[in-house]
Amino acid sequence: MTTGALVLFAVYLGVGFGLRTWVQVRRTGDTGFRGISGRLGTAEWWAGVCFVVALVTGVLGPITALFGVDPLSFLTPPAVQWIGAAMAAAGIFATFVAQLEMGSDWRIGVDESEHTELVTSGTFSMVRNPIFTAMGATGIGLALMVPNVVSLLGVVLLLVALELQVRVVEEPFLARLHGAPYAAYAARVGRFVPGLGRMSPTTTTRSVA
Repeated sequence: MTTGALVLFAVYLGVGFGLRTWVQVRRTGDTGFRGISGRLGTAEWWAGVCFVVALVTGVLGPITALFGVDPLSFLTPPAVQWIGAAMAAAGIFATFVAQLEMGSDWRIGVDESEHTELVTSGTFSMVRNPIFTAMGATGIGLALMVPNVVSLLGVVLLLVALELQVRVVEEPFLARLHGAPYAAYAARVGRFVPGLGRMSPTTTTRSVA
Protein backbone atom coordinates (compact mmCIF):
# COMPACT_ATOMS: atom_id res chain seq x y z
CA MET A 1 0.00 0.00 0.00
CA THR A 2 2.97 2.33 0.50
CA THR A 3 3.65 2.62 -3.23
CA GLY A 4 -0.07 2.99 -3.90
CA ALA A 5 -0.25 5.85 -1.39
CA LEU A 6 2.63 7.64 -3.09
CA VAL A 7 0.98 7.19 -6.49
CA LEU A 8 -2.35 8.53 -5.22
CA PHE A 9 -0.59 11.43 -3.53
CA ALA A 10 1.11 12.30 -6.82
CA VAL A 11 -2.25 12.09 -8.62
CA TYR A 12 -3.79 14.27 -5.91
CA LEU A 13 -1.18 16.99 -6.37
CA GLY A 14 -1.22 16.64 -10.14
CA VAL A 15 -5.01 16.84 -10.48
CA GLY A 16 -5.94 19.17 -7.62
CA PHE A 17 -3.18 21.68 -8.21
CA GLY A 18 -1.44 21.04 -11.54
CA LEU A 19 -4.36 20.10 -13.80
CA ARG A 20 -6.78 22.55 -12.19
CA THR A 21 -4.24 25.37 -12.56
CA TRP A 22 -3.77 24.45 -16.23
CA VAL A 23 -7.55 24.54 -16.76
CA GLN A 24 -7.70 27.96 -15.07
CA VAL A 25 -4.92 29.35 -17.25
CA ARG A 26 -6.62 28.03 -20.38
CA ARG A 27 -9.92 29.63 -19.35
CA THR A 28 -8.75 32.95 -17.96
CA GLY A 29 -5.03 33.42 -18.61
CA ASP A 30 -4.51 33.50 -14.83
CA THR A 31 -3.29 30.68 -12.56
CA GLY A 32 -5.77 31.47 -9.77
CA PHE A 33 -2.91 31.17 -7.26
CA ARG A 34 -2.94 33.94 -4.63
CA GLY A 35 -0.60 32.40 -2.07
CA ILE A 36 -0.60 32.67 1.70
CA SER A 37 -2.88 35.37 3.11
CA GLY A 38 -2.14 37.81 5.91
CA ARG A 39 0.93 39.34 7.45
CA LEU A 40 3.72 37.24 8.91
CA GLY A 41 2.59 35.64 12.18
CA THR A 42 -1.15 36.36 11.82
CA ALA A 43 -3.80 33.64 12.00
CA GLU A 44 -4.31 33.97 8.24
CA TRP A 45 -0.59 33.44 7.66
CA TRP A 46 -0.50 30.42 9.97
CA ALA A 47 -3.43 28.86 8.12
CA GLY A 48 -1.44 28.88 4.89
CA VAL A 49 1.76 27.68 6.55
CA CYS A 50 -0.04 24.80 8.29
CA PHE A 51 -1.50 23.74 4.96
CA VAL A 52 1.92 23.65 3.27
CA VAL A 53 3.46 21.76 6.21
CA ALA A 54 0.52 19.33 6.19
CA LEU A 55 1.11 18.51 2.51
CA VAL A 56 4.82 17.95 3.11
CA THR A 57 4.15 15.80 6.20
CA GLY A 58 1.49 13.84 4.31
CA VAL A 59 3.89 12.78 1.59
CA LEU A 60 6.59 12.05 4.19
CA GLY A 61 4.27 9.43 5.72
CA PRO A 62 4.69 6.83 2.95
CA ILE A 63 8.30 7.90 2.34
CA THR A 64 9.24 7.23 5.97
CA ALA A 65 7.40 3.89 5.71
CA LEU A 66 9.76 2.93 2.89
CA PHE A 67 12.65 3.66 5.26
CA GLY A 68 11.29 1.45 8.02
CA VAL A 69 8.85 3.50 10.11
CA ASP A 70 6.28 0.93 11.21
CA PRO A 71 2.51 1.47 11.00
CA LEU A 72 0.42 1.58 14.13
CA SER A 73 -0.69 -1.98 14.82
CA PHE A 74 -4.39 -1.25 15.38
CA LEU A 75 -4.63 0.27 11.89
CA THR A 76 -2.84 -2.47 9.96
CA PRO A 77 -5.75 -4.76 8.90
CA PRO A 78 -5.93 -4.85 5.08
CA ALA A 79 -9.58 -3.76 5.19
CA VAL A 80 -8.53 -0.46 6.80
CA GLN A 81 -5.97 0.16 4.08
CA TRP A 82 -8.44 -0.60 1.29
CA ILE A 83 -11.01 1.69 2.87
CA GLY A 84 -8.31 4.35 2.95
CA ALA A 85 -7.52 3.81 -0.73
CA ALA A 86 -11.20 4.13 -1.65
CA MET A 87 -11.52 7.32 0.45
CA ALA A 88 -8.42 8.84 -1.14
CA ALA A 89 -9.56 8.06 -4.69
CA ALA A 90 -13.06 9.39 -4.03
CA GLY A 91 -11.62 12.47 -2.35
CA ILE A 92 -9.36 13.26 -5.32
CA PHE A 93 -12.28 12.97 -7.71
CA ALA A 94 -14.57 15.07 -5.50
CA THR A 95 -11.88 17.73 -5.07
CA PHE A 96 -11.53 18.17 -8.82
CA VAL A 97 -15.29 18.20 -9.41
CA ALA A 98 -15.82 20.91 -6.77
CA GLN A 99 -12.91 22.92 -8.18
CA LEU A 100 -14.43 22.80 -11.65
CA GLU A 101 -17.80 23.91 -10.26
CA MET A 102 -16.17 27.18 -9.21
CA GLY A 103 -15.39 27.95 -12.84
CA SER A 104 -13.28 31.08 -13.36
CA ASP A 105 -13.86 32.06 -9.69
CA TRP A 106 -11.57 29.27 -8.44
CA ARG A 107 -8.63 30.54 -6.37
CA ILE A 108 -5.87 29.20 -4.16
CA GLY A 109 -5.74 31.84 -1.45
CA VAL A 110 -7.51 35.17 -1.16
CA ASP A 111 -6.92 38.55 -2.74
CA GLU A 112 -8.92 41.26 -0.96
CA SER A 113 -8.93 43.42 -4.09
CA GLU A 114 -10.74 40.81 -6.19
CA HIS A 115 -14.49 40.38 -6.60
CA THR A 116 -15.41 36.75 -7.24
CA GLU A 117 -18.94 35.40 -7.56
CA LEU A 118 -20.58 33.46 -4.72
CA VAL A 119 -20.90 29.85 -5.91
CA THR A 120 -23.90 28.08 -4.33
CA SER A 121 -24.81 25.40 -6.88
CA GLY A 122 -23.72 21.78 -7.34
CA THR A 123 -21.82 20.42 -4.35
CA PHE A 124 -21.77 23.96 -2.92
CA SER A 125 -25.51 23.62 -2.37
CA MET A 126 -24.82 20.82 0.14
CA VAL A 127 -21.76 22.22 1.95
CA ARG A 128 -20.06 25.60 1.78
CA ASN A 129 -16.56 24.18 1.44
CA PRO A 130 -16.80 20.98 -0.63
CA ILE A 131 -13.22 21.31 -1.88
CA PHE A 132 -11.88 21.32 1.66
CA THR A 133 -14.22 18.49 2.68
CA ALA A 134 -12.89 16.40 -0.20
CA MET A 135 -9.30 17.32 0.64
CA GLY A 136 -9.84 16.22 4.23
CA ALA A 137 -11.24 12.89 3.05
CA THR A 138 -8.27 12.45 0.72
CA GLY A 139 -5.79 13.15 3.51
CA ILE A 140 -7.49 10.72 5.90
CA GLY A 141 -7.64 8.06 3.20
CA LEU A 142 -3.95 8.39 2.35
CA ALA A 143 -3.03 8.19 6.04
CA LEU A 144 -5.07 5.00 6.48
CA MET A 145 -3.17 3.44 3.58
CA VAL A 146 0.12 3.99 5.44
CA PRO A 147 -0.95 4.57 9.06
CA ASN A 148 2.29 5.51 10.79
CA VAL A 149 2.81 8.42 13.18
CA VAL A 150 4.07 10.72 10.43
CA SER A 151 0.99 10.15 8.25
CA LEU A 152 -1.37 10.69 11.17
CA LEU A 153 0.47 13.88 12.14
CA GLY A 154 -0.02 15.06 8.57
CA VAL A 155 -3.78 14.46 8.85
CA VAL A 156 -3.99 16.42 12.10
CA LEU A 157 -2.07 19.32 10.55
CA LEU A 158 -4.28 19.20 7.46
CA LEU A 159 -7.52 19.32 9.45
CA VAL A 160 -6.19 22.20 11.57
CA ALA A 161 -5.12 24.04 8.41
CA LEU A 162 -8.51 23.57 6.76
CA GLU A 163 -10.35 24.82 9.86
CA LEU A 164 -8.10 27.86 10.12
CA GLN A 165 -8.31 28.64 6.41
CA VAL A 166 -12.10 28.52 6.44
CA ARG A 167 -12.76 30.26 9.75
CA VAL A 168 -10.17 33.05 9.69
CA VAL A 169 -9.62 33.57 5.95
CA GLU A 170 -12.38 32.32 3.64
CA GLU A 171 -15.54 32.97 5.67
CA PRO A 172 -14.64 36.52 6.80
CA PHE A 173 -13.58 37.39 3.24
CA LEU A 174 -16.80 36.08 1.70
CA ALA A 175 -18.88 37.81 4.38
CA ARG A 176 -17.20 41.14 3.61
CA LEU A 177 -17.46 40.62 -0.14
CA HIS A 178 -21.03 39.35 -0.45
CA GLY A 179 -22.76 40.61 2.69
CA ALA A 180 -26.41 39.55 3.03
CA PRO A 181 -26.39 36.89 0.25
CA TYR A 182 -23.49 35.11 1.97
CA ALA A 183 -25.15 35.44 5.38
CA ALA A 184 -28.28 33.76 4.02
CA TYR A 185 -26.21 31.04 2.33
CA ALA A 186 -24.12 30.37 5.46
CA ALA A 187 -27.27 30.15 7.58
CA ARG A 188 -28.74 27.57 5.20
CA VAL A 189 -25.77 25.35 4.27
CA GLY A 190 -23.30 23.51 6.52
CA ARG A 191 -19.59 24.29 6.62
CA PHE A 192 -17.99 20.91 5.82
CA VAL A 193 -20.85 18.46 6.40
CA PRO A 194 -24.47 18.96 5.34
CA GLY A 195 -26.44 20.60 8.14
CA LEU A 196 -23.45 21.13 10.47
CA GLY A 197 -21.63 24.41 10.96
CA ARG A 198 -24.37 26.68 9.72
CA MET A 199 -23.81 30.29 10.77
CA SER A 200 -26.36 32.63 12.28
CA PRO A 201 -26.85 35.95 10.47
CA THR A 202 -25.56 37.70 13.60
CA THR A 203 -22.27 35.78 13.45
CA THR A 204 -21.87 36.58 9.77
CA THR A 205 -22.59 40.25 10.42
CA ARG A 206 -19.81 40.32 13.04
CA SER A 207 -17.45 38.86 10.41
CA VAL A 208 -18.31 41.74 8.08
CA ALA A 209 -17.65 44.24 10.86
